[in-house]
Amino acid sequence: MGLFSARQPRKFRRVSIYTDERKEKLQKLVEQAEREKGNTQSAPEPYNTAKFKGTFINYTPRAQRYKEHGPRIGWPLAVILIFALYIIWRFIMTGKS
Repeated sequence: MGLFSARQPRKFRRVSIYTDERKEKLQKLVEQAEREKGNTQSAPEPYNTAKFKGTFINYTPRAQRYKEHGPRIGWPLAVILIFALYIIWRFIMTGKS
């Protein structure tokens, strides 16, 4: 009687996509066995942040241009600065606003 039977919901099965604990435990056991035999391997290097310093710039053209040419001042800002300097200069020369 397939029409009147209710399906059971699927059971929750957590699968970690970033780490595999079973594989890590197995790796630790293998390393421990190697140490007991006397076949010691060099320890893995600790994480070094200096190794990755400056790599982001290599992959973005906008960051490369900024690094090569430096920060740019847009023409509206330049016009405003010239106008402000003119007002300051006029105030200093005449003493009036």
